[in-house]
Amino acid sequence: MFALADCNNFYASCERVFRPDLIGKPVVVLSNNDGCVIARSNEAKALGIPMGAPAFEFETLFSKHQVQVFSANFALYGDMSNRVMDILGEYTPEMEIYSIDEVFLKLQGFKYVDLHAYGLNMQKRVTKSTGIPISVGIAPTKSLAKIANKIAKKYTQQTRSVYIINSDELRIKALKWTKVEDVWGIGRQHAKRLCALGVNNALDFVQMDKDWVQKHMSIVGLRLHQDLNGIPTLDLEEVQPKKNIATTRSFDKNFTTLDELKERVTTFAVSCAEKLRKQGSCCNSLSVFLHTNRFRNDLPQYARSMVVQLPFASNSNYELVKYANIALERIYKLGYHYKKAGVIVFDFTPEDATQLTIFGNGNPNHTAIMHTIDKLNALYGRQKIKLASQDLKRMWVMKQEKLSPRYTTNLKDIIIVKC
Repeated sequence: MFALADCNNFYASCERVFRPDLIGKPVVVLSNNDGCVIARSNEAKALGIPMGAPAFEFETLFSKHQVQVFSANFALYGDMSNRVMDILGEYTPEMEIYSIDEVFLKLQGFKYVDLHAYGLNMQKRVTKSTGIPISVGIAPTKSLAKIANKIAKKYTQQTRSVYIINSDELRIKALKWTKVEDVWGIGRQHAKRLCALGVNNALDFVQMDKDWVQKHMSIVGLRLHQDLNGIPTLDLEEVQPKKNIATTRSFDKNFTTLDELKERVTTFAVSCAEKLRKQGSCCNSLSVFLHTNRFRNDLPQYARSMVVQLPFASNSNYELVKYANIALERIYKLGYHYKKAGVIVFDFTPEDATQLTIFGNGNPNHTAIMHTIDKLNALYGRQKIKLASQDLKRMWVMKQEKLSPRYTTNLKDIIIVKC
């Protein structure tokens, strides 16, 4: 059996843990630079606030219904997620953290365990220890556990946030309840095609011919088809190193000069290098892009990107900055107001298995220097040690006008209890 534990309205719930006065009130959390809605409480959903809604378009509605608006506090959310996962990890040694608020648990060898009581225990303990409400779905396969979790979340009063699919009768009932576009693993285009064929729910999908599914939805669709039929096909996945890493930002103002853009691109390349070293990888290629503000119709528009093949695999700040700036110089054009730029690194090689070349390799001294920089930044704070080509006084400061305190990750923001 598999269990899927999912935190309910996670970002909004994190804010409510430290602001219990917000329980029962509409809460939304905004994306970077307070742009769009990325999380909503049930009360906010009931007001018709859609996911991805531009915040400025809904300011009147927020004010009218006293919606509590927060800037994304990722330091807080990440720490709360770790606390939830640590607790759930005590219930089984086999788990797959699927996202910041979801985790699959493999319940192997639980034949004589009352799984409903076990799920209730999980739910109660997480909520009591962290304040985060969770829903638990349990079923013979991962895709069915996903559906069971949706049922547990949808019918909280009847299920007490825990639902189990443990018979063919319950499986068929759950599949019939689930719309085909809501099935985990069926994308928008496949859903449109299936609906056009009269396949409206998950039960219709599992009754389709397997050969058709494999032909039109590949082996991935066939595995999902079998998994929904109760045949365990999708197992827990090991965490794999990222295949590409990107650092991109919208600027707080329009940039026009090459020097201004170079400083930003340098900082982005350094960030990518840090992430590469963290996962023990080197990149063989990088891409740099920049573009103007497409919402400013009064200004000329321009967008361009360039891929650079490195002569050797590297995760050195110096090397990545060098080649990122070469690309930037080639795509930069004078006379435009640039609003966003970014650096993407890809084509990775393990750090301990890089191929040497005959005519040129990275400076071996860089490894020790990068290790020292990483150690100092970890000890004294990010971006304490910078390259000279970076603005020493400038830090990445997003627009976060409604940021809550970092209650659990910063001593300055710790709650003071008066008693």
